Order: sequence, then structure tokens, then C-alpha cells
Amino acid sequence: MDMHTREEKMEAFGRLLDVLDELRVKCPWDRKQTNESLRPNTIEEVYELCDALMKDDKKNICKELGDVLLHVIFYAKIGSESGDFDIKDVCDKLCDKLIFRHPHVFGEVQADTAEKVSENWEQIKLKEKDGNKSVLSGVPEALPSLIKAYRIQDKARNVGFDWEEREQVWTKVKEEIGEFESEVGQMDKDKAEAEFGDVMFSLVNAARLYKINPDNALERTNQKFIRRFNYLEEHTIKEGKNLADMSLEEMDAIWNEAKGKGL
Repeated sequence: MDMHTREEKMEAFGRLLDVLDELRVKCPWDRKQTNESLRPNTIEEVYELCDALMKDDKKNICKELGDVLLHVIFYAKIGSESGDFDIKDVCDKLCDKLIFRHPHVFGEVQADTAEKVSENWEQIKLKEKDGNKSVLSGVPEALPSLIKAYRIQDKARNVGFDWEEREQVWTKVKEEIGEFESEVGQMDKDKAEAEFGDVMFSLVNAARLYKINPDNALERTNQKFIRRFNYLEEHTIKEGKNLADMSLEEMDAIWNEAKGKGL
């Protein structure tokens, strides 16, 4: 059940619009912002939201959603000043797109699973008047490589370009690892880099086929490594030692201790 009524939500949204209107006029920093100057901050805010989501930090999720929403409102405000569009246009275009792309909700099309909805979504986008010209053209160039690989493969899947059986992917993974090992042995850095990219792409493919988000999976490992390394560092400092002066065996012993504690 919703925590607030529709009227309360609309009132809060209107208040946000009013606050930004005033800031745009009276605050020197807000007044000078442009699409170009805001873009780096927008990227940072989205990553901060992703960090809060990964940690399931409800308080910070709420806060970071507000920061991202501020940027949406800010870009719409800049658009209204140039006479190109305003927040009403943004909302209307989004609603129109959602309705058009969900014929199983607002029309007669049948789609009983999330996978079928996703397939329909890609097909519909290709038919849209202003839609993407090709299947992969909708993948933003600026996406981090790991996420981009996942989205490329997922879009290809939606038009039927995929393995018939997901177990088949392991043959490809092993093949790519073998090719990487071969190039590393030849000491050809450029070819080895290309082959390592193929290894990563095939592993992303495997993750996708087994319904694992590779970016989330890698970030979990990143956080696990940070926790264990911080334990190693703190333990070393308490003993009056320096990591640089310790042997690998000594560090491994503390590392395994952290692992045993569930860190």
C-alpha cells in the first residue's frame, strides 16, 4: 500500500519544481549550469544510487533517488528555458512510450512472462517511427564495457541470436581461455588483450544465460576483497607491522582468518 496519497505526491513534486525554479534564479551556481556542466555530476549521482542499491541501504537509496530526480528536473528546466521542452513534455513522452511498448497491458497482445515482455519490447522499438535503426544502436556508447557487453548480448537474444542450449556456452568459454593462454605464451600484448576481451565477453554471456548480472557479481567480489584486505591491513597495523615487510605466507594466514570470519 502506498505511504502517501496521490495528492500528497503531486504536491511534493510541485514543491520540487518551485524550489528549482527559485534556485535557478537566485543561486549563482545553479544559475550558471548547462547540460554539459551537469553531465559529469549526473553520472556520479547514478553511480552513488547504484552503490546504495547494491548495499540495500534504504535510507541512502531514498536520498540518492532524490539527487537523480533533481538532475532530471534540472535538464527539463534548461530545456524549457530554450523553448525545446519542459517537464510536462518529458512526462508525456514517457507515458506515451510506456503505453505503446506495453500492448500486453494497454492492448490485446499476450505476454505471460518477463522474457516474452522483453522480446516484445525490442521488436516494438524497431517498429517505432523514431526508434533505433538497428538492434544494437540503442546501446549507449558511454556504458561501462562490462554492462555494455551484457546489454549487447541481451538485445541480440531478443531477436533470436543466442545459444539453443545455455550449456553450449562453456565450450566457447574454454575455447576463448585457450586462445588467451596461447597469445600470452607468444608475448604478443596486443593479441593477448584482444583475446582477454573475448574471454570476458564469453563469461558475460555465460552469466547472462544463467540469469546472473555480471556487474553485480563482480561488485560483490570487489566488496568482499575490500573487506578482507581492510581486515588484513588493520590486523597488521595492530601488531605494529607493515604490509610491505610481511611475507606472502604471513599475509595469506591473516587473509584466511578474515575468510573464516565470513568477511
